[in-house]
Amino acid sequence: MRADVEAAKADIEQSIALLRRRLDWDVALRKLHELNARVEDPTLWDRPDEAQAVSRERSRLAASVDAVTGLERDLADAIGYAELADEEGDEATLEEARGQLKAIRERAARAELEALLSGEADGNDAFLEVNSGAGGTESCDWAGMLLRMYTRWANAHGMSVEFLEETPGEQAGIKSVTLQIKGPNAYGWLKTEAGVHRLVRISPFDAAAKRHTSFASVWVYPVVDDTIVIEINPSDVRTDTYRASGAGGQHINKTDSAVRLTHIPTGVVVACQMGRSQHQNRDEAWRMLRARLYELELQKREAEAQALQEQKTDIGWGHQIRSYVLQPYQMVKDLRTQVETSDTQGVLDGDLDAFMGASLAQRVGVTREG
Repeated sequence: MRADVEAAKADIEQSIALLRRRLDWDVALRKLHELNARVEDPTLWDRPDEAQAVSRERSRLAASVDAVTGLERDLADAIGYAELADEEGDEATLEEARGQLKAIRERAARAELEALLSGEADGNDAFLEVNSGAGGTESCDWAGMLLRMYTRWANAHGMSVEFLEETPGEQAGIKSVTLQIKGPNAYGWLKTEAGVHRLVRISPFDAAAKRHTSFASVWVYPVVDDTIVIEINPSDVRTDTYRASGAGGQHINKTDSAVRLTHIPTGVVVACQMGRSQHQNRDEAWRMLRARLYELELQKREAEAQALQEQKTDIGWGHQIRSYVLQPYQMVKDLRTQVETSDTQGVLDGDLDAFMGASLAQRVGVTREG
């Protein structure tokens, strides 16, 4: 068998062995068998909350086991294909087998990273906020570009995107937006994107074609279900209603249906305007507030260095996690991991996996051999 095919095979086998160790394979199989039996027990569904928790755990574990068995099966098929092509001297078929091995290697690398998503809320859906920084139209346009980037990333990974709040910019882009992104490990992946994002480009809004620097902040927090109890004193929360301003149908601007909640002790503010009634928006806003306060608790447990208010209020120099330079050269660079690429358009079109993967690996402090 050709040396490059042998190398690809060895690399994929190493990934599979690592995945099996992290799963504790024999224990995982026994646990999955037990969960399957519980899900098939009709009396479990008399207790909906417990049934949902068991079903979620089973789905998560089954997906992890299936990922490993799928890699093993596809690797065996591709190697058999390559060996047959090599014996017959069929270079075209051998090249096709190399392509299959490359795709399997990429899947294995992503599965390795997903194995690191073991945080308490990593498997949950996510709320994602984008807020423009100082700079008027420039920053609003940049915030709009980030909204597009994350929407495309989510869509490329089979996740759904729901708009909960949107405040448009006066001339272009957005002042702020809140999304709910639904999909496997949405929070686990997106949590690495929280921070300030910096753009350098020739402004399309400047007649003198000068270079401008713009900032926008991204904040990510997990959607929490009813099994997680977050105690909130109602007297600590200020409720404001206002007329919604985003796209949402003819009804949206006729009444003060939008709801904004401010948690006074922490300064956390959430808003929802996309529902058809004030009651619906109020319920969603309270759900968002519980999620935000839960995220604060997670941050305390993880002892993260930067305080929430510093990230939320100081959108500018010294706080950015990533720079996107479009002029005078093309480069996107993550300032935490030093990962960079000259494919700026690809990144703005949602190709963020390399940045997320490196940041996640750094955050959990796990090496490939660990």
